[in-house]
Amino acid sequence: MSHPQRKTHHINGFGHFDIAGPELAPLERFYTNLFGWDVTPRGPGYAMVATPEGSPNGAIVETPVPSLTFGVVVADLNGALDLAVREGGRVVLPKTDNGWVKKAQIADPAGNVLTLIEG
Repeated sequence: MSHPQRKTHHINGFGHFDIAGPELAPLERFYTNLFGWDVTPRGPGYAMVATPEGSPNGAIVETPVPSLTFGVVVADLNGALDLAVREGGRVVLPKTDNGWVKKAQIADPAGNVLTLIEG
């Protein structure tokens, strides 16, 4: 696979994922060898992941605690955050503009964390 490129995203569909763990190298090796994903380091503690056409790209991130977080593309980030709270969720990370995307994180009523990405 080639360098991670932007893919077409669909509103209310998966648009990104983050795989996190305390060391990047074993995760990069695991996902490259298991699925053939193209992993491109992007600086300390972060690597972009390209997956086959039809599935979202993602990232491997260095964090002390392992996790897997899915990103869902929404048309209105502020509206989605408000609705998530009204439906029993909570905001974990407020709306953030990292220069690449506008995103936030919510937890559902069971505590599962999702990233919301403004599309």
